[in-house]
Amino acid sequence: MSTEDHPEVPQTRAEARAAREAAEREAEEREPAEREAAEHSGTGADTEDASPRGSLSERSETKRVERASASRNEAPNPPEVPRAPEGERLRLPPVAQPVSSSTASRSPLNDPQQEFRQPESPQPESPQQESPQQESPQQESPQPESPQQESPQQESPQQESPQPESPQQELKRTPDRRFLYTILAVLAVLGVVVGGLSAVSLFQGPRVSDVQVDEAEAIDVSGSRVILTANQSLQQIDESQVTVEPAVPFTVDAEGRSIGIRFTVPLDDSTEYTVRVAGATGAGGGPASDLSTSFTTPAAKIFLLNRSDDDDSIFRTDLSGENAVPVFSHPRINDYRSTSTRLVVAVEDDDGSRILVMDHDGDNVRELPLPGDGYVSSVQVSERGGLVGYTYSDRELSEDTGRASVLVTQSIDGDDEPQIIEVGDAEASIAEWQFVPDSAAVLFIDFAGTLSLDDRSGGAGAQNMGIAVSLPGISRGTYTAIVRRADGSTVALNLADGSETAITASDPDFGPATTITPYPGGTLRHIVARDPNGLPTGQAIIRVDDDGAATSLFDVASGNAILQACPSPSGQYVAITVAPTLVENPYDDLLVPLPKTLQTHLIDLRSGEEMVVLTGFDASWCQMAPRF
Repeated sequence: MSTEDHPEVPQTRAEARAAREAAEREAEEREPAEREAAEHSGTGADTEDASPRGSLSERSETKRVERASASRNEAPNPPEVPRAPEGERLRLPPVAQPVSSSTASRSPLNDPQQEFRQPESPQPESPQQESPQQESPQQESPQPESPQQESPQQESPQQESPQPESPQQELKRTPDRRFLYTILAVLAVLGVVVGGLSAVSLFQGPRVSDVQVDEAEAIDVSGSRVILTANQSLQQIDESQVTVEPAVPFTVDAEGRSIGIRFTVPLDDSTEYTVRVAGATGAGGGPASDLSTSFTTPAAKIFLLNRSDDDDSIFRTDLSGENAVPVFSHPRINDYRSTSTRLVVAVEDDDGSRILVMDHDGDNVRELPLPGDGYVSSVQVSERGGLVGYTYSDRELSEDTGRASVLVTQSIDGDDEPQIIEVGDAEASIAEWQFVPDSAAVLFIDFAGTLSLDDRSGGAGAQNMGIAVSLPGISRGTYTAIVRRADGSTVALNLADGSETAITASDPDFGPATTITPYPGGTLRHIVARDPNGLPTGQAIIRVDDDGAATSLFDVASGNAILQACPSPSGQYVAITVAPTLVENPYDDLLVPLPKTLQTHLIDLRSGEEMVVLTGFDASWCQMAPRF
């Protein structure tokens, strides 16, 4: 039965109770009035007739109220509506979220829906239910009416569906999901990148990931290296796989990911070099690839010593001679040598000699201790060994006391005491000596004519290398010395094993050489031409290649003298010191006297062209000072 058939029936239990109480009060108020009306009616018969009518009316009204109450009490409970599955429950939009209090006002957007809600049937009253039952949030939207359904179902509090999430809760969970998605995306991208790189490495083979080279050092000393680092470990690299352009001698040392190419001679200046490793294969296999790198060496600079009536000065200049800068001055500079970073200068004072070490710009000057008060000459340096060497003589000498021309070595840093070289447990007087390039060993001839080799980095002492009368020079990178023996022969002495080979005449033969200076690729030979009477008619520097081919490189006429020829470290250039017009060129008064006017001619050793003439002498390419 639908509540629409009885519009007077209350829609709630509170209304039903109010209606019942009103009906009872109305019945109580009518009963006295009916009795009084019956008493004032006419006759007894009328009274009898009236009394039953009054009783009938009262009974009718009472029955009507009882029927209404019974109808309300006996109204059948509406059928229970099945609960929707958890995943299919209705989610309200944020603007239609349920309120927590029954007195809170609903959203205006819900008002139209409330107009179509069906009235609820009254429920039997229980002692605990004194107030109207709160509506479930899910019943705010209208439900279509079923023919069998007399009233909408009212869900108990225990049957309410879970509350939808608030907007704040959803926003709170959104950043967490976004962060998770971001992490997953990053991991996916990294996986793709790593996989791509692995595929590229697999199909392309090894590649160069790093290159190490000191271009400035490479033009000054032999033994400089370029190190290629690959992106993966490599199989064994053979020296035949490596090429260097322009061609230069080298050795290869490869291990793991690194390939070291060591140049056994210094490199040319202002030159682009390309190093290539062909057919490099990863340790795990895969395709082979070529590894290569290129670098350019800087322009060369040299130092020159210039003496004058005022102060002597050491200049630094480029090979054009137009940018000369003085870096150190002193009234009497006897000798100096240069390393890649420092200058070692021997000066003369009234009390004797001093050795000063400074930077290339003349700063940070410090003095090295000497064996005593005396004089220093023939200063040389070992770049690789970090040593300074010189011959030393005490200022006070007699037939029985004092040291004369002993060979001394000490650290260029000045952190040790000077050490005098001994031969047979005795300090030996040295006639001529040189450092072996790229080592800490010294090769010298004592006053007895014995040629000895002493490695100052070890404790083996001097080793006898035979008899010699002069020591023209030592080749860079090959440990081969040019030695003139007592029988007049000139030989190339292998200092590693003691073997020697004769120096053959050049082609064409320009005659015997007074000095022979080796350089990478050949030798420079100083030739003095003489007339049939033995008088000098001129001097020349002859370039002799390793195969014996000879070319006249530079010459001067009679009356001029060539003091020294010093090739650049790589053999790219040569500095030739000339004393012009000897009859008009007086000597100075230093420990090793030289003509006051000296010139240095810079020659391109490859082309033979003269580049420039500079004032000064003792170019920093020279291993020792000139002798005349």
